[in-house]
Amino acid sequence: MTSLRDQFRPADHPNDHFLLTTIVGAYPKPKWHDRAREMYENPDADFGDSEWQEAKNDAARLVTGEHERAGIDVVTDGEMRRNEMVEYFADRIEGYEFNGLVKVWGHNYFNKPSVRTEVEYDDTWLVEEYEFTSSVADRPVKVPITGPYTLAKWCFNEVYEDDATLAFEVAELVNDEIQKLVDAGARYIQIDEAALATTPDDYAIVEECLERIVSDLPDDVYVGLHVCYGDYSRIYPEMLEFPVDEFDLELVNGNYEQLDVFKDPAFTKNIGFGVVDAHRSEVESVEEIKANIKRGLEVVPPEQLTISPDCGVKLLPRAAAYQKMANMVEAAREVEAELDEGIVDVARSSASAD
Repeated sequence: MTSLRDQFRPADHPNDHFLLTTIVGAYPKPKWHDRAREMYENPDADFGDSEWQEAKNDAARLVTGEHERAGIDVVTDGEMRRNEMVEYFADRIEGYEFNGLVKVWGHNYFNKPSVRTEVEYDDTWLVEEYEFTSSVADRPVKVPITGPYTLAKWCFNEVYEDDATLAFEVAELVNDEIQKLVDAGARYIQIDEAALATTPDDYAIVEECLERIVSDLPDDVYVGLHVCYGDYSRIYPEMLEFPVDEFDLELVNGNYEQLDVFKDPAFTKNIGFGVVDAHRSEVESVEEIKANIKRGLEVVPPEQLTISPDCGVKLLPRAAAYQKMANMVEAAREVEAELDEGIVDVARSSASAD
C-alpha cells in the first residue's frame, strides 16, 4: 500500500523496508556566517545587502550538502537564514514590534516581541529560502515553520482579547505562507509548536490553529508537528485528532521514559522519533542509535516511523552534529536490513486510521 510518505523514498533505496530519515531543522552555523552577520549589522563595515545575501546562500548550500553527504533522505538548509524561531517570523508579520532582549536560560536571550496592532500578512517569509535550497539539493526539502500558537504565546499580546484569538489570526497568516510554499513546490511542511509543551492544557487551541492551516492544502502535502520537551501524557491521546500526518517528538533526551504513553491507545499517526540527543555533544554510536530506533518499533511499525534527532541541533559543535546525522542514517539502514531479514521484532501491524 502506497503511503503519503513514500514520495520521499529514494528510487534507488537499498532495502525493502524504509525508515525515512530527516533533520528537525536548525543546524550549527559556520563561524564565518556569524562573522558575516556581525559585519552586515555594523554600519562602519563595507559589507552590504549583496554580500550578506551571498554569505547566506553559501551557508545554505554548504549545510544542505552536508545533510546530503550524511545520507539524510529529506534535508533542510539548517535554517541558515534565520536567527531565532519566534523573532525571525515576528519581524516579518505586520503588527509585531520588538522591545529588547529577554533572558531565556543561561546566557541565551531572544528579542521578545509585542503585538501592538492587528496582525497582517505582508511579504513571503520562507519562499526564497525554500526555492534556493531546493535548487541546490538533490533530495526532497522539508520546510520548518514556527506555528501560530507559539508565535502568540511567546510574545506580549497588547491587542487581542486573549492569546487564543491572536493564535487563530496568526494561523490564517501561516496558512497564506504555506500556500505560497506549496505553490513553489514544497511537499513536506513541519510546524514547530514548542510552546505547546509548556502549556499542554491549550491543546484544543493548537488543534483549531492546525485546522485553519491545513484545511485547503493539496492531498500530497505531508504535514508534521514538532513538539519538544514536556509531559506528552497531558496531550495524548487527544493529539491524535490533530490534522497532521506526523508528530515529531523529543524522547531520547528523557531516556524514553515517556514511551509507554504512546502504546495505549495505539499511535495512529506517523511518528518522528528522536534517536540522537540534540543537547549532548557526545556522538552516539551506530549500535546505540539502532537500539533507540528499535524502541520506536515498540510503538509503531516501520511504515509509520521517521528517524530524526530529538530537536534542532544548532547548539552542538558542527563536527558532532554531522557525525550524529551520519551515524543516524547508517543505523536506520542497518535496522531496515534487519527488518528485511525478519530478525527485528515489530510490536504490531499498522494501526487503522479509525
